[in-house]
Amino acid sequence: MLMTVSSMATGLFLAFGFPGLPEMLIVLVICLVLFGGAKLPSLMRNLGRSANEFKRGMSESGDDEDEATDRTDEKV
Repeated sequence: MLMTVSSMATGLFLAFGFPGLPEMLIVLVICLVLFGGAKLPSLMRNLGRSANEFKRGMSESGDDEDEATDRTDEKV
């Protein structure tokens, strides 16, 4: 039986379900132990900044493609 990656991921997701409160608390405790309470706010701030940079970069790449197609249309 041949399964695609998306169907395998969906099956895996359905098998484990959404992470609940206990799982999220475990992840939070692990982050506190690894990074410490003082570094955690700066770590989250940097994570938010990098997510914004990624979103901005993705939207700019779409604009670049539109400009490239406009330039090729003008040449033809």
